[in-house]
Amino acid sequence: MINCDIRIARSFLSDETYIRSRTRADIGLEQLKTKTGPGSEWLGWRDLLAKPNDAELQSVEEVAKDIRTNADIFIVCGIGGSYLGAKAVIDALSSHFGSKGPEIVYAGHNMSGKYLKELVEYIKAPKADGSVKSVYLNVISKSGSTLETALAFRTLRSVFNELYGEDATERIICTTSKEGGILNALIDQKGYRKFVIPGDVGGRFSVLTPVGLLPIAVAGIDIKTLFYGAVEAYNTYEDDAEDILEYAALRNALHETGKTIDVFACFEPELKSLGGWIQQLLGESEGKEGQGIFPTVASYSTDLHSLGQFIQQGQRSLMETFIIVEKPFCDLTVTEIPGDDDKLNYLAGRSFHDINTKAREGTTEAHQDGNVPIVNITIEALNEQNIGALIYFFELLTGVFVYSLGINPFNQPGVEDYKKAMYRLLGKE
Repeated sequence: MINCDIRIARSFLSDETYIRSRTRADIGLEQLKTKTGPGSEWLGWRDLLAKPNDAELQSVEEVAKDIRTNADIFIVCGIGGSYLGAKAVIDALSSHFGSKGPEIVYAGHNMSGKYLKELVEYIKAPKADGSVKSVYLNVISKSGSTLETALAFRTLRSVFNELYGEDATERIICTTSKEGGILNALIDQKGYRKFVIPGDVGGRFSVLTPVGLLPIAVAGIDIKTLFYGAVEAYNTYEDDAEDILEYAALRNALHETGKTIDVFACFEPELKSLGGWIQQLLGESEGKEGQGIFPTVASYSTDLHSLGQFIQQGQRSLMETFIIVEKPFCDLTVTEIPGDDDKLNYLAGRSFHDINTKAREGTTEAHQDGNVPIVNITIEALNEQNIGALIYFFELLTGVFVYSLGINPFNQPGVEDYKKAMYRLLGKE
């Protein structure tokens, strides 16, 4: 299960400040459980774990199996919560190099003409034997009108029609709202396959719906184990949410004392995309009404050589949350070299996991001495069950913490502001 250790960060707070914030966290959890807080109509991400839909999991797995059998490339077309959760899980649980299944690429998450043009050229280029690549596309959007995704989908639909003719229909899967919106009109017209985004689940909380589960399953990851890892965490925290309450109270208290940045850091590069998902989950939820702690992501030890100086000695406006995997991923060790010409024989026989662990412990010691409050979030091993549990941990933490600030965790009014300005400048009526 997940271990949340706030002891280092807690030492930066007075008892009075922490206790006051703990009371707010208790109230936030009660609002969440009783559905009495603002935005409670968006708590479907809890309901789907309370009553798992095994039939839907099976349906997703069957479609994913078909794609894995037939596809060379699988395109995930979406932005924000429509792709970040899937990418987080896929990057965490897949090999860095090569793939046993289709290559997974992303579209619709930017408006770069260069990116989209090169993607089109890549999928249209024949394979080494001269045959056409087999490409499948999953477009993910509740409304179907999000500009980044809609533009990419318009372009890619044309390419699919050119490459596959009538067979293009079977290669496109739409994940969208139950009814209404542009994608549903296209589904009715073209006959695309469809998965439904629950109406009471917002985008950044949707990774355990078909939004995230289909791409994750196409990557060859066991979505049932992932999902039931989250179910287990749900049941655990329904009985005892002490870790969640402590972490939420700590963030609330640090927020009160002027901490404005939370650096989510990991020492394993495959977890960087998980940090990106956490960044959106918290950023869109807490950054309102002049409040919130800005979530940012760092991949250590790489970023210790770019951000480390600021974290150590810059403005004391930040805290750190380390995401830690306890068990080693592999058994690679340092070999001894005769002559020790690179002066590294003092590490001979030690595993890279052990060296990386000592780097983390040294970083913790240095940053603590530099007056940085640190929270350690630890999972035992990197697998589907633990990643599923970690997903629910951060979803629940987000709801409780943001309610403790006295604001709605589940809307994002500021996102609409840039859209309104953009559409006006583009001349949309």
